[in-house]
Amino acid sequence: MTTTTTTTPTKASKATLLTRVLALIAGTQKHFPSGSFTIDNTPYTTLTLVQLLQGLADTLNALNAAEAAAKDAVQAAQTARTNVSPVITAYTNQLHSTFGNATQALADFGLEPRKAPAPRTTEQKAAAKAKAEATRKARGTTSKKQKSTITGNVTGVIVTPVTAAAAPQAAPTSPASPTSPASPTGASEATIPNAANPLAPAAPVPLVSNASPTPPAVLAAGVAPKS
Repeated sequence: MTTTTTTTPTKASKATLLTRVLALIAGTQKHFPSGSFTIDNTPYTTLTLVQLLQGLADTLNALNAAEAAAKDAVQAAQTARTNVSPVITAYTNQLHSTFGNATQALADFGLEPRKAPAPRTTEQKAAAKAKAEATRKARGTTSKKQKSTITGNVTGVIVTPVTAAAAPQAAPTSPASPTSPASPTGASEATIPNAANPLAPAAPVPLVSNASPTPPAVLAAGVAPKS
């Protein structure tokens, strides 16, 4: 089958173009497995047309891969630069400190002697001073002497002193009652109040025991008396 078609390609993104090309390849192979075409006065067969379209698809895929690799490479370069730049700066300062104004020695490292800053003119000094004063005023910056005159104040503050807790008072103890002297074995005592002085302690009166005394002869013989 011969088909003559004239088309005007439109601008599309790489993803959209790749999707369209792959769809054209699939549709051509499905519906025209062995067709022949004349497109823009150029004859094509199914094989040559598919090869042309596939070439564009391969190029787009390679471009996407290259862009992804380039993105990764840019990210890697930024990371390396961030990590190495402080080392380069410190090493350069060390070389300048070591060799000073030795032009040849510094040239071996690709460096040049540092130039002394040109002295500022009177106008530049005046402008710098005015700018510094304006900056201090805008920021509200004050000198140490001015800061020392600024103090804070508070009202309504109640201060409660902290004192040691009072020691607990011991409970009063009552005087111990007098103990009566021990009575002889087998006898008891009674107390008789003092009529002349009621507050004086009563005098103990011995009571006669009911047990009969042990004869001396028995005590000498070591024989226990019978109760």
